[in-house]
Amino acid sequence: TLPLILDHGSAVTTRQIAEAAGIAEGTIFRAFPDKDALLAAVLESALDTASTDAALDAIDSALPLEPRVIAAVEILRRRVADIMQLRTAIEMMQSANAPLPVQPQSTDLNKIANVFEPDRATLRRTPLQAAHLLRGLTIAGTHPALLLDAPLTSEEIVSVLLDGIRVDSAPPASTTTPKDSAC
Repeated sequence: TLPLILDHGSAVTTRQIAEAAGIAEGTIFRAFPDKDALLAAVLESALDTASTDAALDAIDSALPLEPRVIAAVEILRRRVADIMQLRTAIEMMQSANAPLPVQPQSTDLNKIANVFEPDRATLRRTPLQAAHLLRGLTIAGTHPALLLDAPLTSEEIVSVLLDGIRVDSAPPASTTTPKDSAC
């Protein structure tokens, strides 16, 4: 049903849904009192973070930090893209006066923090703080309304988080000249 909602919004018919599911149209109404209840249930399920949280949990903690964080960004980017697409469908459906969930659930920051935990000693921030920063950078680097040009790649998001935006992380050169030891 979700792909149909994304394509047609609230204009999707129960007949289309039944055909896609390979069931009789009347079967839908054994589980849902009306089409609006079905649409609301589908969107609520789509907004659930369980699959995102499970994917984050599945990241191999034995990997080095950077590949682990890149894997987390890939998962978060998919979530951002899905939410953007769902929000468009929800807005279309709300304009048709259907009672629908509006607020997407946030991925559990602790799941993201677990990605950083094996390298806690090498970080300037706690894993939870790093998770918060990563989620924010991923949203900002992925959402089209927040970008100047093209979205950042997952590798660029991780590089900005782990390395900052300076070309060289070495401290600036001293403005004093070294003393000549031969004198």
